[in-house]
This record gives sequence, structure tokens and C-alpha cells, in this order.
Amino acid sequence: MLSAKIRNIAPSATLAIDAKAKQLKNEGKDVVIFGAGEPDFNTPENIKNAAKKAIDNNITRYTPVGGIPDLKKAISAKFSKFNKLNYSTSEVTAGAGGKQVLFNAMMAVLDKGNEAILPVPYWVSFEEMIKFAGAKTVLCGTDEKFRLTAEKIEEKITNKTKLLVLNSPSNPSGAIVEPPEIRKIAKLAVENNFYVISDEVYEYFTYGKEHLSIASLNDEIKKLTITCNAVSKTYAMTGWRIGYCGADSELIKAMENLQGHSTSNPSSIAQMAALEALTGPQDSVKLMVNAFDERRKLMHKRLNEIDGISCVEPEGAFYAFPNIEETGIDSMAFASRLLDEALVAVVPGIAFGSDRHIRLSYAASIKEIERGLDRIEKWLKQATVKI
Repeated sequence: MLSAKIRNIAPSATLAIDAKAKQLKNEGKDVVIFGAGEPDFNTPENIKNAAKKAIDNNITRYTPVGGIPDLKKAISAKFSKFNKLNYSTSEVTAGAGGKQVLFNAMMAVLDKGNEAILPVPYWVSFEEMIKFAGAKTVLCGTDEKFRLTAEKIEEKITNKTKLLVLNSPSNPSGAIVEPPEIRKIAKLAVENNFYVISDEVYEYFTYGKEHLSIASLNDEIKKLTITCNAVSKTYAMTGWRIGYCGADSELIKAMENLQGHSTSNPSSIAQMAALEALTGPQDSVKLMVNAFDERRKLMHKRLNEIDGISCVEPEGAFYAFPNIEETGIDSMAFASRLLDEALVAVVPGIAFGSDRHIRLSYAASIKEIERGLDRIEKWLKQATVKI
């Protein structure tokens, strides 16, 4: 009795692993969780206080679908200051998390018969969103360091290409697309007249590299780009569910029309918290990025010391995407058995388009990273693990 669209959608592997790991933890099991991608830091006090103040001031009613005017102004100012992008308030919108914004964007531009180019490895929900919109997913390879290149994209372009998904820094690999390649990709998009959904939610989590927003290059590519983001990762606000994006005003209006018939406005209280996040002190962001950089180096080093595992150094975000093919175990079996037998939660790489890898989030303390990797190393040494 379910619709064909719903039957065709696969559940999120990251959320499934995270739910199982947390269930085991609730049962008293000592689980080390490298699963879901959320900072282990608490939301900064100034942001929490802004939400409390909103409740006390009865800011608890419906707001405009795409966000209150002050939040839109703050989003526009943030784009200008950090991304060198001039979006007016009619060119920005907010939704219930970055995921809803991305979903709305896909629905706004994709039709049945269109093709959407999706680089591999990819975040789990991208393919399902494209599928739900009725378009065809065209998978595109990346280089040995998981970096996307214009040359590989060009090989996939047809007269049906409507969209490219650009996610830099990348989830799950942490790869960053180099600025010269971003310029070439922009040229391809303009020449072939296709949209670019640029998911920049990890823009602050770059280690020794500068972030470049593709839409900032020129007016032609800006008109074709939907620049998507959220406060979730940057301000440790995953549960607050506020995402935002900038795009041509016609696209923004279409996205808000869709949202008006699905969720309407995002939480009024969370909007006030997001307003404080974007306009208040940014010290917490620097502290978090510095901590992640230390953890990144440790995880990369330790993974490469484990027999059967090799790992490219992640350049951004807070994930490692090691290769496990030498173990002789596929990614789903690896993740399932590791959780059951060693109480360590990782996400199988098949969910991201590669059965030769697993994803580990290093959004965990140094102590937890050490404990988890000790367990993985010990588990892989057991004769029963090998096939």
C-alpha cells in the first residue's frame, strides 16, 4: 500500500548505525561511537541563552516560512563576510536543518528525465534525494585522494544534465576541491547550463586550506548555484535543526513554496538561537576546529598503523574514510561485526558509494579515539575476523 516513491527510498545507514550504537550504550554496553557526524561539543552558552530568552519573550509562534527577517539579514551578512557572496534577503532562506534545505533545492530544480552528477564517495542522502525528485543519478569518480576534478565531471555531462552536487569539504572523505578545479567546474556549469548545489556545511573545518565558494567567482555561476549550509556543525547545533541557503530569488521562492506545504517555518526558538550563532562571538568555532585538527592527525596516524587498513589524510570536515579491502571483509560486514564483537560503531562505506571503505567520525575525544582504534586493531588481529 506504500507509494512507489517511498518504497524506492533506502534508510539512512549513518542514522541506523548511530541508533543501534546508542541503544547498546543505553543497555549499559561500553560502545565507542565513530558513527554519526556531529560535534561532541556542547552548544555555546550565548546561543543557549538566546533560545531561553526567546521562550521567556514568547517568541513561540509561526514565523515567515523561510525565516524571520533578522535571521535572513544575518545569513546575508554571513555570506558577504565569510563567503564573499552578495545575497539579498530575498535570495536567502532557512529550513529545518541543512538536510531540508538540500531536499527543497533538489525538488525545486530536478524533473523526471533530468540527470544529476554525483561524485563518489557521496553523503548518503544525496542519492536518495535525487531519486525522490525523479531524476537519474550519474555517479562520477574522484582521484586517489577523493578530490573531484573538472575532467571527470566533463566525461559525465550529457544534454540531460541538470545538476551537479558539489560537497567541499566532503562528507565522508574530508577531501577539498582545489580552487583551480572549482574555477574549471564553474566554467563547465555555465557553458552547459546546469545547476550546482554547493553543500558547504563543513566550510570552517579546513586544516591549512582556504575555503572557496563556487558562487563567489562571477555572476553567471552565482545564478546557477544554490549555496547550502547550516548552523549544525559550525556551532555544535545539530539538534536545533536550522539550515540555510543562498540562491537566485526565483529559486528561493520555489523552495519556500514547497516548504510552506511541508513543514512551514523552522522552529522560532531555534531561529533566535541561530541568529545569535551567526552574529555573536565566534571564539567557540576556532576552539572546535583546533581540537578537530589534533584529532584528525591522531586518527590518520593510528589508522595507517593498523594492518589491513590504509587511510588518505582528510583535508577538511571531521571524518576519515579508510580503505579496508586488505582485510577481506566488505564494508557492511565489517561495520556490523565490529559493532557486535568489539563495540565500536563505524559507518559502512557502501552507504557512500564505496564498499572498500568505512567512515569514522573524529568528533570524539582523544581518549575515545585511542580506545576505539585500540579495539579495532585488536579485533583485526583475531584469526576469526579474517575470511
